[in-house]
Amino acid sequence: MRGRIVLVGGDEFQPSCRAMDNELVEMTGIERPNALIIPTAAAAERPTLAAENGIRQFDLMGARASSLMALNSADAGDEELTSAVDSTDIIYLTGGNPAHLLEVLRGSLLLRRMLDAVERGAILAGSSAGAMVMGERMRFRQWGSALDVVQGVAVLPHHERASKSQTSREVAVQTAEGLAVLGIDGATGCVSDGDGWRVLGVGAVTVYGVGDWNVYRAGECFKTA
Repeated sequence: MRGRIVLVGGDEFQPSCRAMDNELVEMTGIERPNALIIPTAAAAERPTLAAENGIRQFDLMGARASSLMALNSADAGDEELTSAVDSTDIIYLTGGNPAHLLEVLRGSLLLRRMLDAVERGAILAGSSAGAMVMGERMRFRQWGSALDVVQGVAVLPHHERASKSQTSREVAVQTAEGLAVLGIDGATGCVSDGDGWRVLGVGAVTVYGVGDWNVYRAGECFKTA
């Protein structure tokens, strides 16, 4: 893909995320890029507020921000509604309910358009639920398949709340060999960078392998394969 994927651990659009979001704007190389906030995962949790928070944040960063209110499967298949993706430089999936987001996006016109946008150079970012669904697998009540936008990866958001030793034991028992599990703290993310990832934000990304883990902070890079 020509563009970049950004996986964020949660707390999107908070003051603690401003430096990270500003970096996303700068990554586009465009003086005033178009940013599109998609609050699908928050459909049952005040999606308008989620979108407004994102618009406010990216406007503050100097972008032209707007929302795409694709809240259900019909919206995600609507030709006119989803066409907004075609002219955007940053696509941002908010947090919320990952099961709903996965159901709406899987096999949809919206997903195809988002992936096409990344191919032409756009940034696709997802926070919490938005990051979870982009992996090959995700854990929500139980492990299951996700969208596989990022192959060989699963995301555990809000990881600052988790025990690393307990997570390591669970990963060893519950996941297949070869799956890189990324525990991403809130207000923290990682951006695809060539054949690896670079950490952004105020916290850490914990990468779990077989029986061990490594912790990476802002500016540090890691590989998942």
